[in-house]
Amino acid sequence: MARSTKASNAVLRLKQRSNDAPYSMVSISDGRFYLVLSGAGDSTEKLNEPLEIDAFVHFVNGISKLAPKKASKLDIAFEEKLQRSGKQPD
Repeated sequence: MARSTKASNAVLRLKQRSNDAPYSMVSISDGRFYLVLSGAGDSTEKLNEPLEIDAFVHFVNGISKLAPKKASKLDIAFEEKLQRSGKQPD
């Protein structure tokens, strides 16, 4: 169960990054997964060969640019102050 949750969460994040594109995952009986993209009508495009869970999540994460990390106003102000002083954060 946790394996499919990890995979489905990766697909949900992909949908969020891609403005809710109609991506879905398919789980096959041997525990591998593949990604499909629904098209017009009943057509679906298979985007990869069946992969083990970690490879599948890595594949899905690589499809669309990851969302930028959230930064607080204090983080942004600190980075701006460092840039003004000529220093770069580590």
